[in-house]
Amino acid sequence: MSQIKAAVCHSFDEPLRIETVDLRAPNGSEVEVSLGAVAVCHSDIAYAAGAWGGTLPAVYGHEAAGTITDIGASVSGLAIGDRVVVTLIRACGECTSCAAGSPTICETSYNGDHGPLKTAEGGVLHQAMACGAFAEKVVVEQSQVVKITADLQFDAASLLACGVITGIGAVVNAAELRAGQDAVVIGCGGVGLNAIQGARIAGARRIVAVDMTEDKLEIAREFGATDTVLASEGKPWRAAKKAMGRGADAVFVTVGVSAVYDSAPRYLAYGGKVVMVGMPKSGESSTYEPVMMSAVNQGMVGSKMGNVVIKRDIPWMVDLYEQGRLKLDELISGRWRLDQINEAIEDTKTGAARRNVIVFD
Repeated sequence: MSQIKAAVCHSFDEPLRIETVDLRAPNGSEVEVSLGAVAVCHSDIAYAAGAWGGTLPAVYGHEAAGTITDIGASVSGLAIGDRVVVTLIRACGECTSCAAGSPTICETSYNGDHGPLKTAEGGVLHQAMACGAFAEKVVVEQSQVVKITADLQFDAASLLACGVITGIGAVVNAAELRAGQDAVVIGCGGVGLNAIQGARIAGARRIVAVDMTEDKLEIAREFGATDTVLASEGKPWRAAKKAMGRGADAVFVTVGVSAVYDSAPRYLAYGGKVVMVGMPKSGESSTYEPVMMSAVNQGMVGSKMGNVVIKRDIPWMVDLYEQGRLKLDELISGRWRLDQINEAIEDTKTGAARRNVIVFD
């Protein structure tokens, strides 16, 4: 058992506390990773605010990178000293979903109450999202990590654990967008910018970014948007369709706002689909007119973590970055210390940040 510093949530919607907690050594197929960086994702903020419930106290954080410093007895293909991206995708490799090549929806449950973390007094400390990466170290399953090259800095690498794979994966895996098709991306935060990058990489003809602020729309153009629409204007789908000359083949909703899901089908072309990426609060609902979608062969599909296979998709994205075809460094808005995590969270809540990253010495 080792002692580490972690940002602990004791009450929903209250500041996190930096505390010394206990982290046990890795067992079996687990690895210990000393973190170099962990990004602040809106999902962490939503969890800490109580949007989806869960056990407290808890350590959130799931978008990380670092160096393996210990391994369990049955680990294979990884070694102490390996540099890795750490994801929340804990896949058993044996359930129906894993066997079908869909590890992001692994059906084997995991209870973070019984994970590797304990309070300094030996009490339950929930390892949120199978990571608990707002901390100096994590212990996770080997299925959750992917090796990276020595040249890739940890702050940029951490973004590959969630925001990048979620956005790009939604385009290439969930929507299977083809060259020459048209895309609309609603929400130009971290995930939205990566959906825009994914559409550009996939060869989309038109990529229309939709957001509430002009500043974020300007950034969207830097990442590959061909056209922009201010969502605060009445019926923004009309401006989007005018820019494309038609409806979209795929609409990516990257914000967790139910009202946005209500209007998303209005952007679609015949045969198009809405890709549901953003996660509203539990209990919220949206309303559609199904007869219209049925009549013109439209649809809706969920996309969890971009439907990625991390050992296939993350190395591909690293290669794109090294070729200069994928922006990572430009996604980082600010770098913060662990003891500044509450300030980083508040800055992220403003909506102006692309990604804030906690960096470790």
